[in-house]
Amino acid sequence: MEQKTKINAEAGRQDLFITREFDLPLELLFKAYEEPEIVEQWMGTKVVKLESKKHGSYQFETTDPKGNKHCFNGSIHEFSRNQKITRTFEMENTPFGVQLEILEFEKVSENKSKLNMHVIYESAEKREQVLKMPFAQGINMAHNRIQSLLENK
Repeated sequence: MEQKTKINAEAGRQDLFITREFDLPLELLFKAYEEPEIVEQWMGTKVVKLESKKHGSYQFETTDPKGNKHCFNGSIHEFSRNQKITRTFEMENTPFGVQLEILEFEKVSENKSKLNMHVIYESAEKREQVLKMPFAQGINMAHNRIQSLLENK
């Protein structure tokens, strides 16, 4: 399967860039990050809290096949509808630390949009730990779910 989500991770840096074009109108793509019901579907997680606004916060929970609960949370620092979300992201009880995510939404045409993500980690070492996991495959799968979930809406 084609890896439609592109990751640019230059050696020695503590950040990376993720881009993906969707066959979706900009407003619909943005809703995938704004509305709890849609987030739950494409992330496969429970949304405990999602305050889609400046100074908002979020908390997600998921349970792995062994029954272990995993929690993810963060603060939303900037929220410009259909344009940009700046937030922190933390996976609790992991060695990865808090990361900063800048998500920019771009209109390509009436029915095509692009997501540009800039993710900044505490260090180059923490970023490398994340990249050793099936990170690229996971984010590509999640983006594929956004596309298939929303393409008929």
